[in-house]
Amino acid sequence: MADKGSHTSGAAGRAPAADRPTQLRNVVLVGHSGAGKTSLVEALALATGAVNRAGRVQDGTSISDYDDIEHRQQRSVQLSLVPLEWDGIKINLLDTPGYADFVGELRAGLRAADAALFVVSAADGVDGATRMLWDECAAVSMPRAVVVTKLDTARADFDRMVEVCREAFGGENPETVLPLYLPLHGGAPGPDGEPAVCGLVGLLTERIFDYSGGTRAERAPDPELRPALEAARGRLIEGIIAESEDETLMDRYLGGEALDVKTLIQDLERAVARGSFHPVLAAAPPAEGSRHGIGTVELLELVSSAFPSPEEHEVPAVTTPDGRTHQTLACDPEGPLAAEVVKTSGDPYVGRLSLVRVFSGTLRPDAAVHVSGHGLADRGHEDHDVDERIGALSTPFGKHQHPAAKAIAGDIVCIAKLARAETGDTLSAKEQPLLMRSWEMPDPLLPVAVEAHSKADEDKLSQGLARLVAEDPTLRLEQNPDTRQLVLWCMGEAHADVLLERLRTRYGVQVDPVPYKVPLRETFGSAAAARGRHVKQSGGHGQFAICEIEVEPLPVGGGFEFVDKVVGGAVPRQFIPSVEKGVRAQLARGVAAGYPMVDVRVTLVDGKAHSVDSSDAAFQTAGALALREAAAQAVIHLLEPVSEVQVLIPDDYVGAVLSDLSSRRGRVLGTEPVPPGGRTVVRAEVPEVEISRYAVDLRSLSHGTGRFSRTYARHEPMPPQLAAKLREAAEQHQHQH
Repeated sequence: MADKGSHTSGAAGRAPAADRPTQLRNVVLVGHSGAGKTSLVEALALATGAVNRAGRVQDGTSISDYDDIEHRQQRSVQLSLVPLEWDGIKINLLDTPGYADFVGELRAGLRAADAALFVVSAADGVDGATRMLWDECAAVSMPRAVVVTKLDTARADFDRMVEVCREAFGGENPETVLPLYLPLHGGAPGPDGEPAVCGLVGLLTERIFDYSGGTRAERAPDPELRPALEAARGRLIEGIIAESEDETLMDRYLGGEALDVKTLIQDLERAVARGSFHPVLAAAPPAEGSRHGIGTVELLELVSSAFPSPEEHEVPAVTTPDGRTHQTLACDPEGPLAAEVVKTSGDPYVGRLSLVRVFSGTLRPDAAVHVSGHGLADRGHEDHDVDERIGALSTPFGKHQHPAAKAIAGDIVCIAKLARAETGDTLSAKEQPLLMRSWEMPDPLLPVAVEAHSKADEDKLSQGLARLVAEDPTLRLEQNPDTRQLVLWCMGEAHADVLLERLRTRYGVQVDPVPYKVPLRETFGSAAAARGRHVKQSGGHGQFAICEIEVEPLPVGGGFEFVDKVVGGAVPRQFIPSVEKGVRAQLARGVAAGYPMVDVRVTLVDGKAHSVDSSDAAFQTAGALALREAAAQAVIHLLEPVSEVQVLIPDDYVGAVLSDLSSRRGRVLGTEPVPPGGRTVVRAEVPEVEISRYAVDLRSLSHGTGRFSRTYARHEPMPPQLAAKLREAAEQHQHQH
């Protein structure tokens, strides 16, 4: 980009504001954990004057002071917003976690942003997990620029990283991923003995931006740099021209015409805004006492001039809450109000805090709004269709909130104490309720069963879990009716750790993880007949009930049938439902290992009653005893749930995944290549007891590049040796209790 000369920036700690969408840039920082996203945010904040040289705002706090959990875990675990100001442009930087467990936070950031800075580390390179993050951006057609960080580390090689990025991100056209600047070496020797990066060489402007003196100085390039500069410049110009909307440029360039730098920059900016060209820039931390880190000014220029404003980004489709179509909205401050909660967090002092992207209209303090929610019933999220009055608006800066007078279309703002709104909900005008098309939430696939640590924790558990669910749409809460376990379905172990720590520190609820139980079932493998005899005499009225039953298995999915074949009144009519009730109760408790019994027909064929001592309770007990007696004479199968699993992996890991699935008693149904190539989908049927931790194991097996989905297929008999172990465990549990 061209050097703009002098720049205006915000004062430390002052919240920037925008009056028009054209003054806004919403930029999400994306990259693998450890790539340097948060350090880059701090360097950009320093360059704009939002923080002082110690990285602090006026009250002494850091903009990276977001969450105590992040400090303890030494990594980002949630989406955070840092607003900056540069040349009259308000830049909302959205810093996202790079760890795969927090992909929900990444997708929220992608929803709120209009462009992305994709951060890669020169020290770590580009791995499969980084490619997956690039695919996340591509899936929502997000314009992107690549920032290579950690150029001050040993063996960092910018040219090599550019080629790696071109291969990884360029797809069929690597010429869409090219550098705008080359690093200038000449500082004090780095860790590897080589001269450190001290500035940048602008390829389009053919100027040197030298940071070695503590300030950013511009000068002409040295003669010895000319060959490398001209070769890289020619390649860049050809890449820009190839993406230009002006079809005459290529002919003019090939004809020897010297193209105007201003024209090239304008074409570059348009190509970046369209998402058809991905420039590569370099960044290094500021030297001691310097205000500008290397590349920060160049990044800010790119963001302010080449990244699209909210007006250039399509507003998500909206309907009315009851599903009727609605006209397409534009990013217009005067249009109908349509805003979306992209993140919900809890604060022990402030309460619930909602981060909101305004897509249309203008949001003002104390306004009455309509809250429309999609409802994710399977994850514990209810539908929302209520009116609510919002309080004050604010702009976050680290742990602090600065008051905001309004939030226009395209801006991002915080709202405190929205009691009903959750992540993904739409805020609109009371008189014109709207519902935005939701973004896709990843499916949590790691089950973590928990129990309250104490009676006091049990009393607070439901409220604490409700708050967690409101904050995190990637969490699914399940009260399993078969195993009677409380299960948190999480994205991975790190996600589970954060949720449990948040529950403890933020909401004062201590829970203990317990072994997760897969919901097995039992069924008869053969027919049997038995008598249930419940006869007791202990003074006064006794208990007398005898029933004879026949039990036979039904086909899979047959459920339960109760047949009455009693003749001659051997069991009085009023007690026949009692026998069925007792049988049903025993079916729910199971007869072998404590799992519900299914797919059986129970026929009542005979019995006896007493005119005084028979009762409803007695025949219920007799019915249950009869079923247990029949089970003792029959073959009982344990049925395990089987899931159809689809695993998406790079081709390099297909063999390892197939072998692993086989070791889990999986039956491979087929493999299919995924266009444009390089990845494969493996389809298999696998018992659920074998994949309760597959979310963790697959990540390890594929080095973070694999994903899977699962759907319940059916229950089928478990192998006898495994069933025997479970029966033994159930018997030991009964003896202990």
